[in-house]
Amino acid sequence: MADQQTQRVAVVTGGASGMGRSICQQLAARGHRVAVLDLDGDAAQVLAAELHRDGADALACRLDVADRPSVDDAVAKVRSEFGPVEILVTSAGAAAFASFTEITVESWQRILAVNLTGTFHCVQAAISDMVDARWGRIVTVSSSSAQRGSPRMAHYAAAKAGVITLTKSLAREFAPYGITVNTIPPSGIDTPMSRRSQSLGDLPSNEVMARAIPLGRLGTSDDIAAACLFLCSEEAGFITGQVLGVNGGSVI
Repeated sequence: MADQQTQRVAVVTGGASGMGRSICQQLAARGHRVAVLDLDGDAAQVLAAELHRDGADALACRLDVADRPSVDDAVAKVRSEFGPVEILVTSAGAAAFASFTEITVESWQRILAVNLTGTFHCVQAAISDMVDARWGRIVTVSSSSAQRGSPRMAHYAAAKAGVITLTKSLAREFAPYGITVNTIPPSGIDTPMSRRSQSLGDLPSNEVMARAIPLGRLGTSDDIAAACLFLCSEEAGFITGQVLGVNGGSVI
């Protein structure tokens, strides 16, 4: 294990794969107790077992962030096994592609339910612990699509824009309690979700996307996790309400 700061109870949604997985690994390496929450409960169990074998305190729980009882049950399990939530990272998300006129009401509602309402559910379920402790770190995962717009992803871009504004509002409301709330809008990150979109023809190849990034490469899940780890640290205690782009210079 790496040198430890104060051990905290950290909850990561969408924690079983991609960016969430790397975030769980880096939080655990810092000595935090990590709750891996994911729609894929089996994958969450696998990661929690890996973290435990590496010497970390970890637990797994299946949840659907769009379903409030599921979120409440998961947070209650974390409190029961680990104690009050001190760090929350909302990396669970869903993407969809369609021209604006072809977006169905059902797709619109689902994308907002997972990305925006899901973030609302998770923060509301956990933040009372941070208020009581007068200390907390919340990092939401938004998207560069929210910053510059995204053809064929209007519903996704709108949901993630809501996450950015929600983050800023929470930062202002809960700053007096010692709680910081920041958001990371990734762009050009090689993840399982982006690879699925590539296989369906919705995104270009890694090579094409890399040429559009000033740094000349795609980002990794570890790039996102490193930024998240800093925002969750003691050292980031004077940073709140901020949008920290991890995008290789593609959005400035």
